[in-house]
Amino acid sequence: MTLDLENLVAIDVHTHAEVSDDGHHSLPDDLMEASAAYFRTDQGRAPSLDVLAAHYRERRMAAVVFTVDTEHETGHPPIPNDDVARAAQRHPDVLIPFASIDPHRGAAGVEEARRLVTDMGVRGFKFHPTIQGFSPDDPMAYPLYDAISELGVPALFHSGQTGIGAGMPGGGGFRMKYSNPMLLDDVAADFPHLQIVIAHPSFPWQDEALAVATHKANVWIDLSGWSPTYFPPQLVRYANTLLKHKVLFGSDYPLITPDRWIRDFDALDIKEDVRPLVLKENAIRLLGLDR
Repeated sequence: MTLDLENLVAIDVHTHAEVSDDGHHSLPDDLMEASAAYFRTDQGRAPSLDVLAAHYRERRMAAVVFTVDTEHETGHPPIPNDDVARAAQRHPDVLIPFASIDPHRGAAGVEEARRLVTDMGVRGFKFHPTIQGFSPDDPMAYPLYDAISELGVPALFHSGQTGIGAGMPGGGGFRMKYSNPMLLDDVAADFPHLQIVIAHPSFPWQDEALAVATHKANVWIDLSGWSPTYFPPQLVRYANTLLKHKVLFGSDYPLITPDRWIRDFDALDIKEDVRPLVLKENAIRLLGLDR
């Protein structure tokens, strides 16, 4: 069974694998607890990949799912990308696998990216510059971007403030400056065939994100991590107009559920002809699901 695009209600382009097949969590306990407090949720919630798949199948939705490789910065081994890919092989009707490779891994990371796409069916890559400890425009990351571009899959970057480390002394040592979406402008210019997704309403840099996405044809925005109730008005305005073909539904599950996101999105002042673009059609084009 594969994705039934016609009968899917929506495609959520931003969900997290929080626990590996053998029970290993994606982050150390102190960071998991801080994230739970930030999102006011029960961090005891770490659904398995099979549970995640069932959650989306019940809602007739598909989900892009990934972990984040933060080992260089945190010393905490990541959830294996292969676990995510194998889950998608078990649930091809609902799961779309992305991988995460820390650019600090260098040439080994580049080779791993190639293997994951060609052998494991990975459809894209997730970066979190703040908790991976790198600036997106650092030339160190360019060989990895070059490989991802050549492989023809997108790269999704966290932007703006993060719940990881929030409220901890020194924010856990993480630097928010690395998640300014303006740092992706150079990347988009230097890799014009690499499809780049700026994740989240980019507080406090929302206007920067909108500027980059309107200027660079290869830059998209996902709407994950916030309830639509709290979207900045300029983000809603651009989603309705200039960026209506480049804005994507994302929840940040399990931190925000698709049920809550969709409920609040339904109350948002979004044009009727734009809603299906945001919920499904734009993701189909970005991910090449109709090819």
